[in-house]
This record gives sequence, C-alpha cells and structure tokens, in this order.
Amino acid sequence: MAVAYPVIGRWFRRPNGNVFEVVAVDEEDHTIELQHFDGTIEEVDLETWAELLTVEVAAPEDWSGSVDMDPDDYAGLKEDDIPPGFHELFEFLNETNN
Repeated sequence: MAVAYPVIGRWFRRPNGNVFEVVAVDEEDHTIELQHFDGTIEEVDLETWAELLTVEVAAPEDWSGSVDMDPDDYAGLKEDDIPPGFHELFEFLNETNN
C-alpha cells in the first residue's frame, strides 16, 4: 500500500480509529504537525509518518472536538446573536456567561 503524502488541511485515520488533521509540514526539518480531533497537537518526523499506516478520510462533520466546545456552548446561538468579530467566539461566550 502506498503511503499518503501529508497535505495541510487533509484528514487521516490511523488503524486504531484516531482521526487527525495535518496542520503543518516543515520540509526543512522533515516534520509534520498533526492536530487530533480532541485538539491535541503531535509532531512526527517523515519516517514515523510512513509507519503510521494512515488512510485519508473526509473531515468530521462535527468539528467541535478540536476546539473543546460542548454542544450546549453554541446550541442556542442564532446568526444575528454573533457580533462582528465572530472569529473570537470564545470571548463572546465568556461575555454572555458573566
């Protein structure tokens, strides 16, 4: 089986079921940064990448695992409720809880 090349933004699954996204590739250092679905970051070298036996998969439909949010945190929000600068959603959530 051919080894899938690590491409930033692509998702992969290991044989044990762990799903992760490639978030950085450093060709000079020969390292790859992986972000697991739960948000943890792991760095592997190219040699280790070949041993991971990964399979490319579609991105998960529920992306919230990697940002550590509970469904209750965003369930009641409507588009009109999110102020300008919604990319800082965590600040918005903290302000509404005070």
